[in-house]
Amino acid sequence: MKELLRAHFEKIIQLTDREFEYIYSHFVHKKLIKHQFLIQEGELVKNEFFVVKGCLKSYMIDSDNKMHVLQFALPDWWITDYYALYNQIPSSLYIDPVESAEVLVISLADKDKLCAELHKVEHFFRKKTNFGYVALQQRVLGLINTNARDRYEQLIKQYPALFQMVPKQLIASYLGVTRETLSRLYKTHQ
Repeated sequence: MKELLRAHFEKIIQLTDREFEYIYSHFVHKKLIKHQFLIQEGELVKNEFFVVKGCLKSYMIDSDNKMHVLQFALPDWWITDYYALYNQIPSSLYIDPVESAEVLVISLADKDKLCAELHKVEHFFRKKTNFGYVALQQRVLGLINTNARDRYEQLIKQYPALFQMVPKQLIASYLGVTRETLSRLYKTHQ
């Protein structure tokens, strides 16, 4: 777990052992069982989560009680309700594991402290934010400009492991299609 976090940071910045140990001391390890909430709608969000093991989903429930999956987070990914975290308002999302999972938790206060103390950590998180924004922009453009088949094929090409970990109804929600449409896409893809 420690090694995964260090390797993750060192994709962008180089750290001495002392720097990494200091950074790591600001994280708390948490084990989760399937459907155990990290965040629930209406809660204040104080933390960001680095996925060590398993798969988590971020979603909202609409007024018709329909789930809309915004994001999946696999190992080596970050997840939280960023809007609620940075604006210190109640969350509009739920985040829970699709399967048993482990995360490293860092509070916004500790993240800000690390960024203020270590310029390279601030650089790391700025780059991660930029990458996340680009990925979100691509997802939104994909929902606008591509059909369900293209979205499905892109997802399976980019994240084949997701299809082994995540139930089809959650993938359908993420793609913005019905479970039946996903089944048809799956059959034609074979």
